[in-house]
Amino acid sequence: MWPPVANRSHPARVSGERRLVAKLKIGILEIINDSISQSWRNRVYEAQFRKIYASLTPQAVSVWCRQLGHETHYATFYGQTDPQDLLPEDLDVVFFAVDTRSSALAYALAKLYRRRNALTVIGGAHARSFPLDCLRFFDLVVHDCDKSLIEKILLDSFERPSIISTGRMLTEFPSVEERKQEVATASFDRRGKPGRMSIVNVISSVGCPYDCDFCIDWKSTYVMLPNERLAADLNFIATTWPGIFVGYSDPNFGVRFDEVLDVIETLPKGARNPYVMESSLAILRGNRLPRLKETNCFFVAPGVEGWSDYSNKAGVGKKVGEEKLELLVAHFHEIHEFVPGIQANFLFGTEVDRGEEPVELTKEFIRRLPFVWPTINIPVPFGGTPLYESQLAAGRVLRPMPFSFYYLPYLVLRLKHYHPIEYYEKVIEMHEEATTNKMLIRRLAATRTIGSRTHLALRTLGMRNDLAALREVLEWLRSDSELLAFHEGRREELPSYYRWRYREKLGPYAELISDEEMQPVVDPPPPVITQPLVQAPRPGTRRRPSEPAQLTLPPKVSPV
Repeated sequence: MWPPVANRSHPARVSGERRLVAKLKIGILEIINDSISQSWRNRVYEAQFRKIYASLTPQAVSVWCRQLGHETHYATFYGQTDPQDLLPEDLDVVFFAVDTRSSALAYALAKLYRRRNALTVIGGAHARSFPLDCLRFFDLVVHDCDKSLIEKILLDSFERPSIISTGRMLTEFPSVEERKQEVATASFDRRGKPGRMSIVNVISSVGCPYDCDFCIDWKSTYVMLPNERLAADLNFIATTWPGIFVGYSDPNFGVRFDEVLDVIETLPKGARNPYVMESSLAILRGNRLPRLKETNCFFVAPGVEGWSDYSNKAGVGKKVGEEKLELLVAHFHEIHEFVPGIQANFLFGTEVDRGEEPVELTKEFIRRLPFVWPTINIPVPFGGTPLYESQLAAGRVLRPMPFSFYYLPYLVLRLKHYHPIEYYEKVIEMHEEATTNKMLIRRLAATRTIGSRTHLALRTLGMRNDLAALREVLEWLRSDSELLAFHEGRREELPSYYRWRYREKLGPYAELISDEEMQPVVDPPPPVITQPLVQAPRPGTRRRPSEPAQLTLPPKVSPV
């Protein structure tokens, strides 16, 4: 059985017998970009902006492994170098935290580490959305975890390959002080010093009270975490890194708004670090707005979503269309009096979107609110969401499309009311409105702080990259009949364009993924799995890395 027993000293009970378990050499790699940066513009953007998207749970896993007595190496990959260079080669276990966009790179790296006889474990958003697909490349796929589950993994308590879970949301996180080493690795410069854009993540709650059909948290239960832990984290940050940004990792910050701000206000006014958070717009109103300013809120990112739906989060009742626009414009102006940085999240291409109206309303929103950064999203059917299940049942999911294309600029659905060429033209219209030099000048003039102006300049650079990618896809759709037939539903085989782009993104790792392995497993998984979905190796053996997993459907299961 893995791991090999050595003359080291971690005792554990396995199958009723006591044995010595090796002190393991463990790697934790969070992948937040899908490829190595190739241009100076991408390198600047990713080093200053994408890097800050490092998340909290991989840092927690690193802390737990270290507390359990193992040699731990934590890193984040945001495009800065070959990801293999970020961790030692001779690892016993490698934990990957991966979003769906970065899944192809994670699959290739998992193959390499398995060839070196390392146990490979994947968690994060992609593992929760598409566990069956992950199981083709990883020994263990983790849905929900905590310290005890990580300990069981390190004791080799699970057959491989398996999908495993605690069956409950993680609510006990290491403190910022315990994560100090990981925070420096993820957020600071090479000298270990905080930069202007550095962020320290904290969390005050898990789960979300809303049930948006596109969100992987749609059926989670909202849980407020202990205020004492948040207060301790904020005090430590204020003392250790005064002035650094605090990023709230809550899926929806401030559901219990007054309680959270009461905690922040326990710090002296001059000691409160600037913070960023994501919240529903309905919460951000009235006498709460002055409190945001008093507590040093630097940036908020509420969701507008669509012009004809999701209005409950926007706090506009049943108002839609132009009526909704007027209410939102007034509301965002009110927020801007108290918070310097604002983002509005849009979703274009829903079941109720049709014609020119949603495009024109979004462009008008952009023109009238230059101080608000617009994030324009396309529908992405992540596994386990109602959107995924409904679109799969309707036959509108492009099933051969690799999951690493589940992000803008790639359309992975056949939309109900837009032809693919028409849709790309309209998405490009909105991105063009948001990225002109004239709009950038208006944004900078409407923004009060140097930090906000730097942030907007970087975001403009990033959106211009997105715009170039959208234009490329549109030109291919217009000129490549094979690609157009695929998006219209007249062709089932993955087009050559996507095979080429898949391999281009993987770069030197392209040879590790065959054409057959590009084909994803799109079947909806069961909610929680605690037993192998495939035949695991016999005790004392290990499946060869080149031997493919043979998938079988699981019976009904329950949490561990």
